Amino acid sequence: MNIIKPKKLTKGSSIRIIAPCGEIEKDKITQGKTYLETLGYKVSLGENIFKADRYLAGSDEERIKDLEEAFADKDIDAIICARGGYGAIRIVNKINYEIIKNNPKIFCGYSDISALSAAIFKNTGLITYSGPMLQTDFQPASIEEFTLTNFFNVLSSEDITIKPKEDKIYKSGEAEGILWGGNLATLASLCGTDLLPNNDFILFTEDLNEPAYKIDRYFRQLLNSQAFKENLKGIILGEFLDCDNYEYLDELFYEIAKEMDIPVIGGYKISHAGQKLTIPIGASAKLDEKEIIIKL
Repeated sequence: MNIIKPKKLTKGSSIRIIAPCGEIEKDKITQGKTYLETLGYKVSLGENIFKADRYLAGSDEERIKDLEEAFADKDIDAIICARGGYGAIRIVNKINYEIIKNNPKIFCGYSDISALSAAIFKNTGLITYSGPMLQTDFQPASIEEFTLTNFFNVLSSEDITIKPKEDKIYKSGEAEGILWGGNLATLASLCGTDLLPNNDFILFTEDLNEPAYKIDRYFRQLLNSQAFKENLKGIILGEFLDCDNYEYLDELFYEIAKEMDIPVIGGYKISHAGQKLTIPIGASAKLDEKEIIIKL
């Protein structure tokens, strides 16, 4: 696969906000837009961002239109998603990926956006970013300096070193491959598609409001894919917030580390919480128990 690296973000860059998944909150979008503008960026909104269709931010066609137009617009440097929720899996097979491939640029989001990032990378080779979104993370009253600093550092740097907040080593060792991952439940929904990676990769993942047995099931869905299992060289664990039983979760991660005989390292601020890392999906990386070294 030919890996495509988007141009770096600089002060004055033009950012387009789109809502490819769940219905948004208009006031928060307005506040987030104003906040980014105060930081020196030019910010515009997708034409259909305030649409609503059941629990979605407009119809599939409207959400695809905003996505494709954001990539096609030569004046736009970066695309930040408004929120996750649900809706990405509905559109991954309907997008014109030639538009994206011919107009590469920064694309960022997490949660349900993980499905879009996986689809974009598999269909185009474009590196995307698991990172903050407008409605949840760029609110003036609650912005986390950790999140903001890391976001802008990653989007403007060539080489990145990311360290865990607290070491949690389920199995030590080193691994190399591309970084691939995101929200665990969303990744599991990709099983049965052609969107799983087919080259050596390091999985990073997190989740929210999932009991231990469901986290177990999501991992099993992925590991039951032979190609996924063979290409998996290491696992980086973020936060699994509001899980019902963290003792069971610990046992599960030790079990996977032993079974796969690969490094499994926890303690990273990959999360649905306010503090979160920005991770480039598709970038080359080297993992050990102390850090991830990423080449962009």
